[in-house]
Amino acid sequence: MEAMTRHRSHSAAFKRQVAEEFIAGETLHALSKRHDISRQLIRIWVGKFEAGALDDDVNRAGFSGGSNS
Repeated sequence: MEAMTRHRSHSAAFKRQVAEEFIAGETLHALSKRHDISRQLIRIWVGKFEAGALDDDVNRAGFSGGSNS
């Protein structure tokens, strides 16, 4: 049965980028099509972004993101 898609892993930086694009006014549908990810996944990332949880993911992964805001 090949109907299921395979699991992909996305970087915290990519998740933050997608969340920021949504918050800036991009639609879920457009982001989903452009990045080939589900709308539900985008909603999850936006929720984590707004709660500051994506920053925790970046810190845990050892990234130092270019700016300290």
